[in-house]
Amino acid sequence: MFGIVRPCRHRLSDRLRTDWMAHLCGLCLALRADHGQFARVATNYDGLIISVLVEAQSPEATRAAGRRTAGPCPLRGMRTAPVARGEGARLAAAVSLVLASAKVRDHIADGDGALGRRPVAAAARRVATRWDRAGALTGSDLGFDTAVLVAAVDRQPDIEALAGRGTPLLTITEPTETATAAAFAHTAELAGRPANRAPLAEVGRLFGRLAHLLDAVEDLDEDARTGAWNPLLATGATLDEARRLCEDAVHGVRLALRDVAFTDGKLAHVLLAHELRHAVDRAFGPTCSHPASHPTNPYGPGTQQPYGNPYAQPQGNPYAQPHGGQPAPGNGPYAPHGGLNAPQGAHGAPQPLHPGPGHGGSDGDWFGGGGGDGGGDAGGSPGRPPRRRSLVPGCAVWLGLCCTCQLCCREEYHDPWSGDKRGGWCHKCECCECCECCECCECCDCSC
Repeated sequence: MFGIVRPCRHRLSDRLRTDWMAHLCGLCLALRADHGQFARVATNYDGLIISVLVEAQSPEATRAAGRRTAGPCPLRGMRTAPVARGEGARLAAAVSLVLASAKVRDHIADGDGALGRRPVAAAARRVATRWDRAGALTGSDLGFDTAVLVAAVDRQPDIEALAGRGTPLLTITEPTETATAAAFAHTAELAGRPANRAPLAEVGRLFGRLAHLLDAVEDLDEDARTGAWNPLLATGATLDEARRLCEDAVHGVRLALRDVAFTDGKLAHVLLAHELRHAVDRAFGPTCSHPASHPTNPYGPGTQQPYGNPYAQPQGNPYAQPHGGQPAPGNGPYAPHGGLNAPQGAHGAPQPLHPGPGHGGSDGDWFGGGGGDGGGDAGGSPGRPPRRRSLVPGCAVWLGLCCTCQLCCREEYHDPWSGDKRGGWCHKCECCECCECCECCECCDCSC
């Protein structure tokens, strides 16, 4: 899985997170349906934005018909889920195939890893060629000429060969900008909104610039070590210059989005207006994009809240107990109703340490132990410790979790040995330790 737009689940509301997953799964299933199982490796986070844009511009009736319920999948913890379908998902699949083909060719040219060996490179080159043809076939069915993408990919090596000290970075990013602009603009045609072509082309052009530059920044150290070609090293551009171009692109995307007529553009706005901001911070270093006047960032722009104990009381602990700090009866973490020192919920309400009976038993957590009689909590009682297993049974449960991809793809699973809740590897939070300092309003009805 690759891409620069990787939203943290803590920055999306439940509805937007469900919609995002629907487009991601829809892209994966569209690749399988049109091009076979192996094509699913081309699934990427950026390609699904094509599907998001088509749905965001479509009429309500079309939007409702553009979802279906997919069957259980190991990558979803063996759960069913609503997924996007239709022309938007198919266009996203075609674009993803062509761009994945370009990425493979780039790695072959650089001799990265196993692709530096001739037999492997030859096989990968055949796969890339097949993906080009498959993407062109699907694109032609949708009225989109993928020759624009292929021509941009073919033009890139010539531009890189001529680049040297002092070459503007925008000269090198031009093919990527042209390709993404064409793909974004065609979403307006599929949705029946031709007036959106111009602003969406601008969004796509700036998105392509960001994708190219952020990829170069993330690979900078590795390319310097291995001697691989990198636009920053080849042109002598500084990180400050690259960041300035990225900041300008993020601002330009936000301005262009204002001119796009959406039916429901909340998810598109979050991904393109806010998550691009986080992508830049992730590549160059974390900063908070809110101004000093923002109520959740009292430390000023470009700063993070200081590390330390987030529960420390500035005026002393109001729950400090007498008699040497011993908690009063009924005021501990295992008190019947949580007590004053119990973990607090989202609105300040005491939150139990363990879920109630049956929690987690219906969401496909077969191997991790959900609730109920065989769950991760012994008997499912709130006050009991999690169920523990010995070495051999724990290894068997771990193998089941691994084979069904729940270790990486589930948001939460129960540790095979201790029974404690763990976060899936693919759902590790990428935002700063205190998510409040970078959260945008859930409704996304902001003025940016």
